[in-house]
Amino acid sequence: MIYAVANQKGGVGKTTTTINIAACIAAAGHRVLLVDADAQANATSGVLGGERPGPDAATTADVMLDGVPLSRARMGTVVPRLDLIPATADLAGAAVELVERGDGREGLLRSALQSAAAEYRYVFIDCPPSLDLITVNALVAADRLIVPVQCEYYALEGLSRLMETVSEVRARLNPSLVISGLLMTMHDPRTRISGEVVNEVRTHFPGLVFDTIVPRNVRVTESPSFGEPVVRYDPHCAAAEAYQQASREVMSRG
Repeated sequence: MIYAVANQKGGVGKTTTTINIAACIAAAGHRVLLVDADAQANATSGVLGGERPGPDAATTADVMLDGVPLSRARMGTVVPRLDLIPATADLAGAAVELVERGDGREGLLRSALQSAAAEYRYVFIDCPPSLDLITVNALVAADRLIVPVQCEYYALEGLSRLMETVSEVRARLNPSLVISGLLMTMHDPRTRISGEVVNEVRTHFPGLVFDTIVPRNVRVTESPSFGEPVVRYDPHCAAAEAYQQASREVMSRG
């Protein structure tokens, strides 16, 4: 099963959600592949324990644009059973190159990930904070979509555009794409607005919002500096426990 984790609005916990759900599912005994499709490469740095891919490492850009096999590009992480296709800043150039590829450019990542199903029960694609051709490639490659939504005033801003893009992808390129759910993140129970936003999103998208709500937690901001998902850095903090619960929801939803 291939999951894209996307929201074109930045700062919503997209990468944090991707690496922590992937890590939890790997900890549950499944082989998982994490594909970093964001030129910021935060998912890459967030699971390598402070290491960096070597200068000769193959990346998501190489896999997608040049047909480099997954077996050559993947690398191990600090999480057992979790492999990574890393990204570098070069992926920004790949977005430009995709524009010039012409017909079939939206399906390059899907073709590249075809072999993953034989080895991995779950594949998670961390998308860039935009609706560019890399995100479209992720949506075309995916079976399911997870949308992290920050519990803030402008939470619904941009969601309608994302849903329009999903509808377009379904109509033209990937009719089997299903929205697995919207995951509310960075919830602060001390503020009234957080609760109001959760209720508003659930009203606008009935049945699509995960039961789990991920709280704002300082351990989440600390863990990237150690190159670890928060579920490994501090597995008993509130955010880690929420992501463990969210991962169970993901697995139960199929």
